[in-house]
Amino acid sequence: MIQDRAAGAVMGALIGDALGLGCHWYYDLDELHRDYGSWIAGYTTPRPDRYHGGMQAGQLSQTGLILVMLLRSIVEHGEYQQDDFTRRLDQELFPLLDGTPVNGPGGYTNQSIREAYRRRVEQHKSWQETGGHADTTESAERAIVLAARYAKQPQRVAETVSANCRLTQGDEAIIAMSTAYNCVLALLVGGEKLTPAISDKLMQLVQCGELPFHTVTKSDFAAPRRGDPDPPRAGRFSSPDALLTPHYVALAAIDPGIHIEPAWKVSIVYGMPCAIYHQLPAAYYLAARFSDDFESAVLHAINGGGQNMSRAMLTGALVGAQVGLEGIPRRFIDELENGQELQELAVKLGELARR
Repeated sequence: MIQDRAAGAVMGALIGDALGLGCHWYYDLDELHRDYGSWIAGYTTPRPDRYHGGMQAGQLSQTGLILVMLLRSIVEHGEYQQDDFTRRLDQELFPLLDGTPVNGPGGYTNQSIREAYRRRVEQHKSWQETGGHADTTESAERAIVLAARYAKQPQRVAETVSANCRLTQGDEAIIAMSTAYNCVLALLVGGEKLTPAISDKLMQLVQCGELPFHTVTKSDFAAPRRGDPDPPRAGRFSSPDALLTPHYVALAAIDPGIHIEPAWKVSIVYGMPCAIYHQLPAAYYLAARFSDDFESAVLHAINGGGQNMSRAMLTGALVGAQVGLEGIPRRFIDELENGQELQELAVKLGELARR
């Protein structure tokens, strides 16, 4: 049922976020193994001298807390009201920040949020002027709630996600990739699987005008004919290539001639850094390979080191949407701080998605 898959996507993201908290940003895998052993199988407590030091196993990072802020806003109003979400940022988050990285709720403030804080609080800019140049995944991650809420309305997904991303991201390419990820997620919440065919379904939505990506090819990628008009570009992303990435990554996941073993080494293949163009292919790969195995997907995501928190969060949402809330092992919810309350919020969002 769509409500179970929507709730699964949200809880999958939150679980992935918390799984990455303790073992976050280890780029030296030998150091990671010295601190946490050869295989991380659950929530871990950060070392005092590392990122998120002072926090405890099962807690959310600031990215997870912002996702919950958006989740509460939508559940309370029944829909996305951007003014309410930005009010919450102004009143509940920004007073706790000082513009530096190692500060604020969750123990660390990412670049895109620091830039929005400076523009909003220090420079007194409007929310139409707060997007910065970070190439990271924070906006894609919090927008998971929007993809789940509006999964039955692909055009609404694209509109709300891109608008929400612009609050903290100023690079149109990053917004396009963030929007594309959430369009993929919405199809999974709707009942699709992350197979190579997913991009065909997305391109059909482009061709009928429901997704705002520019393309001149036909739905089967046939070349345009002489005299065909140039499709309208106003308000549209430059190309649909971000919608094609999951097709090729899913092909790699099922190709018997391609071996990434163990699967956590996908972080080495696609890269450990924070940028969205490293993160999305790894998340798509794990979600295609372990489409019905939530535990394997998120644990391979965190054991890959680097920006494993984002990798696990993005992967957790994709697989949570495919297996549904019922397919997530109970221990991940029970050991998550405020797990029962978060599950109740996710279920309420799922009920909204069913409408």
